[in-house]
Amino acid sequence: MQNEVDSDITVFFIEETIKLFPKLKSCSYDKGFWKPENRKFLNTIIDTVILPKKGKLSQKDKDIEFSYEFKSARKKHSAVESGINALKNHGLDRCPDKGIKAFRRYISLAVLAGNLQILGDMNQKKTLKKRNGLKI
Repeated sequence: MQNEVDSDITVFFIEETIKLFPKLKSCSYDKGFWKPENRKFLNTIIDTVILPKKGKLSQKDKDIEFSYEFKSARKKHSAVESGINALKNHGLDRCPDKGIKAFRRYISLAVLAGNLQILGDMNQKKTLKKRNGLKI
């Protein structure tokens, strides 16, 4: 995504994801990915598109964004944001290194740190269950 704008890569992301996961039924994006042509195209290739519009909503857009399906799918998006926030807490807030190679290394280490914390938490829960005599 170097030198790319979020709204320019929206369709590419979904096309590549569908190649990996052909049964994909929905996608969720932030407002930064909004473009009218993105919503039109995505609606032709995927069932549920959560792509909030930037700015003031027309009545048609309000009907879409306040629908039950849109709102319930949008709530799942917060889990993704939570994962991003966890990465920030593991050092992926500001990269002190210079250059793209250093930046990629920095991202890899932050993702690794987040995964290690998740594994440690899973291991700790498993140990506590064993200690308390519960089946795993």
